[in-house]
Amino acid sequence: MPALRLTVIVPCYNEADVLPKSAAVLGEVLRHLMKTEQISRQSKLLFVDDGSSDQTWRLIQRLETQDSMYTGLKFSRNFDHQNALMAGMKVAGPVSDAIITIDADLQDDPALIAKMVVRFKSGSDIVLGVRNDRQSDSFFKRWTAETFYRGMRRIGVQLVPDHADYRLLSRRAVAALMQYSETNLFLRGIIPQLGLPTSKLYYQRQPRFAGESKYPFKKMVAFAMDGITSFSIAPIKAIMSAGIIVIAISLGMLVYAGVRFLTGDVLNGWTSLMMSVWFLGGVQLIGISIIGEYLGKVFAEVKHRPRYIIETDDYSRDQQPLLVAIAAGQK
Repeated sequence: MPALRLTVIVPCYNEADVLPKSAAVLGEVLRHLMKTEQISRQSKLLFVDDGSSDQTWRLIQRLETQDSMYTGLKFSRNFDHQNALMAGMKVAGPVSDAIITIDADLQDDPALIAKMVVRFKSGSDIVLGVRNDRQSDSFFKRWTAETFYRGMRRIGVQLVPDHADYRLLSRRAVAALMQYSETNLFLRGIIPQLGLPTSKLYYQRQPRFAGESKYPFKKMVAFAMDGITSFSIAPIKAIMSAGIIVIAISLGMLVYAGVRFLTGDVLNGWTSLMMSVWFLGGVQLIGISIIGEYLGKVFAEVKHRPRYIIETDDYSRDQQPLLVAIAAGQK
């Protein structure tokens, strides 16, 4: 049986501080797997530069000269983390038996890669790396994450709690994933929908050893909103529920005002009137904003613009003979 051809995809955005160490650690993991013949010596470590403004791409090019195992893909500008993952999988999928995605900061345990390969060989098309706890997070981040997963579960979105983008996908799983053509990507929600044999591996997430997180609070909120609005219309339904509640309150206030009028206890009503106006105005603005979010997604989808533009593709250049062989049906 031919050795497993594995590609490890590492999205990078301004990761010059962490890239030398992450390349060394991940490279050592792959070399060990090659030495023990668990994966092919044609396996690759693919860094996807998501439009970095620092020395990330130069470091990737330097790594390519040191070892043929290292290779790179460069976007013309920043297109987002999820698109970087999709680009890597798209170029590597046709020539890889399996793909693993992992972030460059090494917070996800690289030692899990060997176990993922074992699970893949045992029949899992998808192997998810799942955190066994959130002790390395602040209380606020831990609370917001738990609230997010709990909320997503309640509105019917099937996510794997504490799983981010550390996973193995078989060639079959990657091919299935490529059929999802939406512009607004939320891979954590799409992967469970593939329905292929899936297993989980648990690990302890480590603190970031250098550099800064690429997901500050504002971006995390935007990412969460993408997840909600990409997989559920529950927020729109919530607007209807809020409208019914407001109408019920308004009817109650009408009855109350009528009783006060009949008893002759009439107040000027300025305070209650202003509160009603502000309250209803707030509900309307929230409703318009939520509907606008969905309309914005439709607007982005119907234009069919490319998810990303690749400026340099060293991976495909290195794999050209194999791609030609596949195209000719010789594999």
